[in-house]
Amino acid sequence: MRFAAAIPALLLLLAACTQQKPPVTQPPLLKLTRGDFSTLPGWKNISLETALASFQRGCAVLMQKPDATPMGGAGYAGTVADWRGVCAAAQGDPRAFFQNNFTPYVVEGDALFTGYYEPEIRGRRTRGGTFQTPVYGIPDDLVRADLGLFNPKLQGEHISGRLDGHRLVPYATRAEINAKAPPAPVLFYTDDPVAFFFLQIQGSGRAVFEDGRTARIAYAGENGQPYTAIGRTLIADGALTREEVSLQSIRAWLAAHPDRAQSVMETDKSYIFFQERPIGDPALGSTGSLGAALTPLASIAVDARLHALGAPFYVAADGPDPLHGLLIAQDTGGAIRGAPRADIFFGFGPDAERRAGLMKAPGKFYVLLPKALAERLGADRAFAP
Repeated sequence: MRFAAAIPALLLLLAACTQQKPPVTQPPLLKLTRGDFSTLPGWKNISLETALASFQRGCAVLMQKPDATPMGGAGYAGTVADWRGVCAAAQGDPRAFFQNNFTPYVVEGDALFTGYYEPEIRGRRTRGGTFQTPVYGIPDDLVRADLGLFNPKLQGEHISGRLDGHRLVPYATRAEINAKAPPAPVLFYTDDPVAFFFLQIQGSGRAVFEDGRTARIAYAGENGQPYTAIGRTLIADGALTREEVSLQSIRAWLAAHPDRAQSVMETDKSYIFFQERPIGDPALGSTGSLGAALTPLASIAVDARLHALGAPFYVAADGPDPLHGLLIAQDTGGAIRGAPRADIFFGFGPDAERRAGLMKAPGKFYVLLPKALAERLGADRAFAP
């Protein structure tokens, strides 16, 4: 198949050479331009203690891997060996540490920053009364394939489905799961399907049970169906305008229209399955894709096809709730696509929910790379996954 696909490309290249025209190439998906800490907006005015602690938690995960392990993404961050030195030096004065050990690079393009948080739902072990919505663990028939294991160009991509004989076929949609229970354990039941829907969108959260006990509800897998933001559904239906859409306005609309809420939520075919974990440190979030606990306002989700989990990023977000800070890439998200794109983790509680729900801001995005790695990289580089 690869050979057959290469024939038309070869013919086009020969034709271009004959006509003395340069071959047409696609623009790179990621361009980095070396900068300086003095050019980072607001760098001198921010606190870095939380960022250093978040970086240390990420290093604890990275340093368990062999030296030759690629840092992932488009390849600009090298291997784990390139980060051992900075991880070992991650102590003392935070500003001195980052400035002495890293070189900042601008992630070219108009950045977009959104936010996420850790919601809370109510839980009960048995079904009854208003507690009718099941929270499922991983189904017995769910299969997840890491495509990067088959093709390095697909690093960070995966697909989920179920086996039909020797074929991998799509798993049930949200509507189909709601209509017919999958072969999955029920962790508990919750009394608010809308709150549970938003917990699925965030990817993890907390549950408080009738006896007062609390637990983390951590991401365990998904059905592999495409994610659709229901804000788009409500805009298309004329229920909300683009300017009105936020987490708060969507939640209010669903509460005001209980007869239509389920059908609107089911326009998002994606469905998340969970696992129950101890709360651990209540000041931190659930474990992110990197394997480290997320730190409020010091962890972000990035596109793992392009960026390296574990790397520090400087965010200069504009808008009504401007945010300048150093955050560590420790998570991913289905809607987080593109190089100048990040989802900021705001933490737990009403204020975190408010800020995350309203965050949709432009700005500038920077990645910090170890100095020795930056010397090899040079001033300007373009990468494709």
